[in-house]
This record gives sequence, C-alpha cells and structure tokens, in this order.
Amino acid sequence: MGFVYLALLIATLGCMLLLDWRYQLFFWRDAVSAAIVTAVGLAFFLAWDVAGIVGGIFFRGEAAVATGIVLAPELPIEEPVFLLFLVVCTMVVYTGAVRILARLRRGAEGVAS
Repeated sequence: MGFVYLALLIATLGCMLLLDWRYQLFFWRDAVSAAIVTAVGLAFFLAWDVAGIVGGIFFRGEAAVATGIVLAPELPIEEPVFLLFLVVCTMVVYTGAVRILARLRRGAEGVAS
C-alpha cells in the first residue's frame, strides 16, 4: 500500500503527457523549450520547498499510501514527482488554453467580417 500515491502521481503524469502528445501542446511541440521550462519550474518549486523545510514551515506527514522514502529530511520522494506533474500539467493546460482562445478569436473575426 506504500506506493499508491507515487504510482498515482506517475500515472497522472503519464496521462498529461498523453494529452500533450495527442494535441502537440508542450513537449511534442518544442521538446527543448519544454525541457528547459520544466527543469526551471521544478528547480524553483524544489527550492521553495527546501526554504519552507529550513524555515520550519513544511513537514512531511505520515501517510499509509506514501512510500516513506525521503530524499532529505522532510522531503519525501513523492514531492519532486508531484512538482514535476504540477509543472507539466500547468504548461499543458496553459498551451491548450492559448490554442483554444486563438481558435475562438479566429472564429469571432470570421463572423465579424
């Protein structure tokens, strides 16, 4: 039962990447830029977490569904995987929204003409 949360995080990350692949939104549109954005976003959020841990704000909770594996004090292995999912999900949603809004704008311009 200890790997449920990690497995779900990996599965949902995989689902986001499948959406990305299907609609060519982020990694499958420009892999180099996507990798840079993902690495910078992940580094930013990990630094944020470390600052919160050092400041005594963030604590690792005990959960039956977590692995119990920690990368550093108060930093479970699930945290970087979640942060990776967060960055990828945000960018897929953002690029998808930009595409939808551009399509709506083009449709509105066609009607107005």
